[in-house]
Amino acid sequence: MDRIFTKLILSCQPKNQPKGDSCMRGLKRFSNPALLSVIAVSLLASACSSSAPASGGDKSSASSGDVTTVTFWHGLTGQIDLDNMNRVVKAFEEKNPKIKLKLVYTESSEGSDQKLLTAVAGGNPPDIAYFDRFKVGSWAAQGSLTDLTEKAAASGIKKELYYPFAWDESSYKGKLYAIPLGTDSRLLFYNKDHFKEVGLDPEKPPKTIAELEAAAEKLTIKEGKRFKRIGFIPWYSQGWLYSWGWAFGGEFQDASGKITANDPKIVQALQWMTDYAKKYNVEDIAGFTSAAGTDEMNPFLTGQISMKIDGNWSVASIKKFKPNLNYGVAPIPTPTGTNFTSWSGGMSLIIPKGAKNVDAAWKFLEFMGKEEGQYLLNQNSGMSVIDSVNAKFGYKDDPILKEFVKILPTSRNRPVIPEGQLLWNELATATENATRGNGTPKENLDKVTATVNKALEKYK
Repeated sequence: MDRIFTKLILSCQPKNQPKGDSCMRGLKRFSNPALLSVIAVSLLASACSSSAPASGGDKSSASSGDVTTVTFWHGLTGQIDLDNMNRVVKAFEEKNPKIKLKLVYTESSEGSDQKLLTAVAGGNPPDIAYFDRFKVGSWAAQGSLTDLTEKAAASGIKKELYYPFAWDESSYKGKLYAIPLGTDSRLLFYNKDHFKEVGLDPEKPPKTIAELEAAAEKLTIKEGKRFKRIGFIPWYSQGWLYSWGWAFGGEFQDASGKITANDPKIVQALQWMTDYAKKYNVEDIAGFTSAAGTDEMNPFLTGQISMKIDGNWSVASIKKFKPNLNYGVAPIPTPTGTNFTSWSGGMSLIIPKGAKNVDAAWKFLEFMGKEEGQYLLNQNSGMSVIDSVNAKFGYKDDPILKEFVKILPTSRNRPVIPEGQLLWNELATATENATRGNGTPKENLDKVTATVNKALEKYK
């Protein structure tokens, strides 16, 4: 009972961080202990109920004659993604006529996490689930995922097939628990027409932090407390502390597995963000961002912001809402103008612990872990974790997308730890506090380090 309770509580952690093909846009946190208690009791009651739903159970995962039906839970809603998945399933079933995939839609939310954990805890999970790689560490630590290490080795699936970060994010404590699928990366977007307007070379985007600051100052137009146009906001869009911490050369985790959010280089990155907030008045910036629109009213599309850190998914949005926008992309600037990097997330496939048809499920994961499956799944949708597949898509020849692919070999993944969501939330809080003058960057990052490392002690 305690084990189920722990799993269900973990499933309800806020999920407002950028995720794989998709990406995250905000940060919401429960702050009412009483409310949390009510939620916890409610979930526990659901888990213990004899009538708790558990789709993907014995009947849907049963073998019928020579054909094995494998239940696959997913949260796909976009037509392109659904078409791609159906094409993948068709190709797989043609090659494996004795295996039938049953696709079951489960809403992509904390509720679906709770549903899956309830199914695992009840011993009646689906055979396969479409899964955010960001959660591998927490679920593996709770014993909710099937260890795929030996099956992968026997099938010739190894780290060298993928970009390094994708394999690392799919593994926990040296064991593989997921097959990585699509991915993303983050770069600096800049408006070339704005650059021309203020005398900046549109073909030479800033490489150093100093160049970024200088460009931002030239591009900013402010009337009183109101920004008519702002050159850049470090924490806007995908300007998370992960983006800048790595750009400044910091490490969020050491070789022993301890979190090092107070690495001097990360402190330096947050200090730079804090100084920027003071220079342009953080409250005035907050007024600008709170009024910022989305989709066709995105401030980068409307010309209200000249530069931003964002992901490859924004390219499709620009093509849809403002195809004639004259813009470019470049690596995230660093203090030295060298050693460029980015960070990446993405989705994966897992076999939940207790799945009834592990061998048949693995056949599908093996198919998806290699070129053919990756090509069919990611076509017209996003980037693959296999470099040769991105080349086949023509991304390396596209003037914009080639930059997102080029950075992938050196891209980073967030620490794979049981408390990944806690670390995400604490870093976001530290950034907000420091930029608003509530404690120094070091004080805030010392707190993050202590809080997360203390939470990790129970997993030793």
